[in-house]
Amino acid sequence: MDVELRQLRCLVAIVDEGTFTDAAIALGVSQAAVSRTLASLERALEVRLLRRTSRSVTPTATGLRVVAQARRVLGDVDDLVREATSGHTSLRIGYAWSAVGRHTPAFQRRWARAHPGIDLHLVRVNSATAGLVEGACDLSVVRRPLDDRRFDSAIVGLERRLAALSADDALASRRTLRLADLGERTLLIDRRTGTTTPDLWPTGSRPATEESHDIDDWLNVIAGGRCVGMTAESTAHQYRRPGIVYRPVRDAEPIAVRLAWWRDDPHPATQTAVELLTGLYRGD
Repeated sequence: MDVELRQLRCLVAIVDEGTFTDAAIALGVSQAAVSRTLASLERALEVRLLRRTSRSVTPTATGLRVVAQARRVLGDVDDLVREATSGHTSLRIGYAWSAVGRHTPAFQRRWARAHPGIDLHLVRVNSATAGLVEGACDLSVVRRPLDDRRFDSAIVGLERRLAALSADDALASRRTLRLADLGERTLLIDRRTGTTTPDLWPTGSRPATEESHDIDDWLNVIAGGRCVGMTAESTAHQYRRPGIVYRPVRDAEPIAVRLAWWRDDPHPATQTAVELLTGLYRGD
């Protein structure tokens, strides 16, 4: 059984326009072509879809169900076409936790001014690729290398590592910390998307760990004082939270911020986004 989109469009046009003649005008074809197309659809489905009299055309009970489904199918096809052809009109950038931190508002404003024809959308997806694998975005902000040859990436900037502490923690009174200050604490980490592991510490002085899977859960546990965290500087800018303080860890290596994309299908605006973000991190 082969059902074609043109047959479904013809059926819907007949129902919407009320007559074969008006449907033919709406579709830009002859009335005879409309009749042939409907007949071929009814043969393919082996059901009668319309009752036709000298005055009106009305769907049968089966026809009503088929028309409703045809509208959904045609709508899905229209969405598919828009999605496939929207590369020049929209850009979706995924991120797992904190987009590009303090640069996020400037990035949005500068993009809107420089590229008014390409709508920018920031999408939070807490996965290792920040939405690339899931199809939720065209580019993604990641803070650790993607060991997958399907993706390419470029470093756009560096961010300091900050410790996240409960506001009443004894270490919160210090302006800066060292890794050794946290070695006997319990470190809260997200193994899927996080940037910190016990490997930052020398063997023999690594902290105990607990796992978290979302930024809100991470912040709530740290605010309660049970664990401490280590994160990119951008988190402090995007998630200021009562009960949480952030302190620079001066002997922890910085975090590279990368923009990643599908290697074989880059968005047309990829290089433009890389250049703009690189300039923001550089202080241009």
